Amino acid sequence: MYITLLLYAVLAGAYLLVVPAATYAYLKSRWYVATSFERGFMYFLMFFFFPGMFLLAPFLNFRPKRRQIEA
Repeated sequence: MYITLLLYAVLAGAYLLVVPAATYAYLKSRWYVATSFERGFMYFLMFFFFPGMFLLAPFLNFRPKRRQIEA
């Protein structure tokens, strides 16, 4: 019985934390250079792992860095 609970905990952790974090890293590195097929795959990953993405979103910041204006 404990093995079943452990398995559920591992799978839930992977679904809610590990795979969405890896998906965020993948999206950040490939967002502006992806092909149309790859972009469709990205949308699929966002849809499939939405609960985990929703949990991680408040802790991530992907805003562009400030520009340095030189005079």
